[in-house]
Amino acid sequence: MGKKYLIDSNVIIDYLSGRLPEKSSDFVEQIFDDQFLISVIVKIEVLGFDDIVQKMNAMENFVGMAKIIPLDEKVTDTAIKLRREYKKLKLGDAIIASTALEYELILITHNIADFKHIFGLNVLNSHNI
Repeated sequence: MGKKYLIDSNVIIDYLSGRLPEKSSDFVEQIFDDQFLISVIVKIEVLGFDDIVQKMNAMENFVGMAKIIPLDEKVTDTAIKLRREYKKLKLGDAIIASTALEYELILITHNIADFKHIFGLNVLNSHNI
């Protein structure tokens, strides 16, 4: 693919629930097959709720295929800067955005409004690919 992408929680949930448009679904399938990258916070968000056991097992297996980018010092420092600059930015979104910025990744999300004001962050709407 050439470009590297960071997948947000809502993309995984929408994909597994069949809520992504077909073109978007095909696009993210290529990413999942090529280089499936998520932030550690996405793993926590996706797997951090209790649901039907079979559904959770499938989600655990799916997330298990991803390369998890840890909350390291540079991501932490950038998340702190983002939280100071963008007062309404939630902690999870700050970590996801800082991961994308620090690792020079394009963030794929359906929550464009949460990230649109962050300078230097490349964002794709998962429903308009």
